[in-house]
Amino acid sequence: MTVSDSSRVLAPSTPVVIAARRTPIGTSGLALRDVPVADLGTPVLRAVADDVGLSDPGHVVLGNCMGPGGNIARVTALAAGFDLATPALTVDLQCGSGLAAITTACALIRSGTTDAVLAGGAESASTAPWRMWPPANGAEPQRYSRAPFAPADVGDPEMGVAADDIALRWGIARERQDAYAVRSHSRAAAARAAGAFDDELVPLPRLGHDERVRDNLRVATLARLPAAFTEGGTVTVGNACGINDGAAAVAMVTEARRRAAGIPGVACLDWETVGVDPNLPGVGPVPAIRNLLQRNDLTLDSIDVIEINEAFAAQVLACCDELGLDEERVCVEGGALALGHPWGASGAVLVVRLFSQMVRADGPRLGLAAIAVGGGQGVALLVERVG
Repeated sequence: MTVSDSSRVLAPSTPVVIAARRTPIGTSGLALRDVPVADLGTPVLRAVADDVGLSDPGHVVLGNCMGPGGNIARVTALAAGFDLATPALTVDLQCGSGLAAITTACALIRSGTTDAVLAGGAESASTAPWRMWPPANGAEPQRYSRAPFAPADVGDPEMGVAADDIALRWGIARERQDAYAVRSHSRAAAARAAGAFDDELVPLPRLGHDERVRDNLRVATLARLPAAFTEGGTVTVGNACGINDGAAAVAMVTEARRRAAGIPGVACLDWETVGVDPNLPGVGPVPAIRNLLQRNDLTLDSIDVIEINEAFAAQVLACCDELGLDEERVCVEGGALALGHPWGASGAVLVVRLFSQMVRADGPRLGLAAIAVGGGQGVALLVERVG
């Protein structure tokens, strides 16, 4: 049977998300400016485990890009009170880290290694340590903001520059980018007002709501902003994501364990990671999504909920154009342009958003999450509501 056959029975070893939570997403340097990355991840891990009474996760897997190292997943798992015997793994796939952590958890469960995993991501851009290249020939150490994503001779552009290149190559006009960004904010503001985020949020002492969302943003306001990355470019701070702090996590078990507990969830049917040209990293989701759909005998028309990380309006719109996907179908309750993009957590935020929209009595059946990765990669996950 194929995914398109709704009468099939899932294998007992199918990984299923049964709980999903996230912190409010803060703007770097503001409400969460003094909160270390482990202190963002800890309450989310604790909340998602408590939601379903999961006291014994077989593994903890967390994504992170810019933290202090030292295995953040292990620090966070112990701070959350899990047993000393619980192994923990930190995954770095840059912006795809949170989704890669979840697909790693899927593989652990499907392989039979464990029947329960907590997985997600955490990022604190505010408290990320400064990093230095060692001094050479007696010179001073040189600070760097990021390590290379790809060899220089292959191409390793800054993400904003790459987004401008994508806008130019795919013919994504400035006006269309600004309109998409405004729509993301409007949708997120409406969803927040309707309580759509309430059940997924783990309020923090310093922040109880997503800090970046603007409910009165106008295209005319964004039109006044200058190009941010390339002279004469079309990408601005208004149609690009912010720099953010936040964490997100899911509780995942086997379908056999979910069925025995009699609770609903979203089954992780298949996942894909691909490489693309490092000079055009924003379109990484395109082949990842195509591969998933082809392998599972599906089309985009079959997918009910689509979450593509909105790092830049230009790159999401280019992905939509390349896939033949109506842009109105993406992030219907707002995406990272409004909510924020806490790098190592963002892929996990996408899965939290799918869970919130799908796990209800009348919820949609199939969902898709995808994210682009610096250095030219894309990650995608296909899920189905069960129970």
